[in-house]
Amino acid sequence: MINLLVFVLLGAYGYGAWKFWKGFERTNFNRSLPNRIALALLWPALIIANPSYRKNFTKALKG
Repeated sequence: MINLLVFVLLGAYGYGAWKFWKGFERTNFNRSLPNRIALALLWPALIIANPSYRKNFTKALKG
């Protein structure tokens, strides 16, 4: 059961990172590759801690 939960959480994490990566051009962030990688990988923590990132993440997900 725990393996299933871990699999679902990793899947959700990967899905969020992929959707942000694909929609990155719709955000207001600097268009550098290191910035794109860092913001895509840190999305769960940034959504919780940063309202500006939350707005940009929503922009990236809408397509």
